Amino acid sequence: MDPYVIYLTGILLVSFLLIIVVMVQNPKGGGLSSTFGGGANQIGGVKKTGDFLEKSTWFLATVLVALILLANTTLGGSSTDAKILQGTEQQDNLPADGGLPADTPATTPTDNAQ
Repeated sequence: MDPYVIYLTGILLVSFLLIIVVMVQNPKGGGLSSTFGGGANQIGGVKKTGDFLEKSTWFLATVLVALILLANTTLGGSSTDAKILQGTEQQDNLPADGGLPADTPATTPTDNAQ
């Protein structure tokens, strides 16, 4: 499997998780922790949910940026598309002396006059 496809799949997964984590948070300080009362005596540590969601947002954002950079480096590796975009594939067929490629027939103006 191509590394670019692996990175692209990771980008999509991390993006989806980041959307979910951001949607659960409340920008005014409430969010999931205020839904359960926010008291200090809550079972399961719901008071710390805000900290967990904030840390997971930063972590997922960092992973997303890293995956995007990695995908960008693998995109231009040995791809034929990158050569076409740069125009180097056409130059690969030319001989070193600057003449015509070997598979191109050489015609002169006198050949066409007959």
